[in-house]
Amino acid sequence: MIKRNKLFGTKTRVTFCLPKDAPAGAVSVVGCFNEWEPGRHELVPRKDGTRTVTVKLEPGRYRFRYLATGGVWLDDEEADLIDHEGGQLVL
Repeated sequence: MIKRNKLFGTKTRVTFCLPKDAPAGAVSVVGCFNEWEPGRHELVPRKDGTRTVTVKLEPGRYRFRYLATGGVWLDDEEADLIDHEGGQLVL
C-alpha cells in the first residue's frame, strides 16, 4: 500500500506499507530516489501489524520496488504504473 500526503511547499510524504509477514524477514524500498540502495529505507514494524517507511519526494516520476531478504523482489499493486522494471510513482 502507498499513502501520499502533500506537504507545505512542493514535497509529498510517501509512505510505503506492507503486511507484517509478507514476506518474512527484512524488506527495503529501493528506487531511483535512493540510488537503489538496500537498507537505506528499510520498512519498520508498527503496532497495527504492518511495516512502513516514509520518504519525502519532490514532484516527478520515481521507479521503485521492494527488496526482501534473500533477494526477493516485490512490486506494489498501488503504484501508478507497473511494468517489467517495477513500479512507478508520479507526484
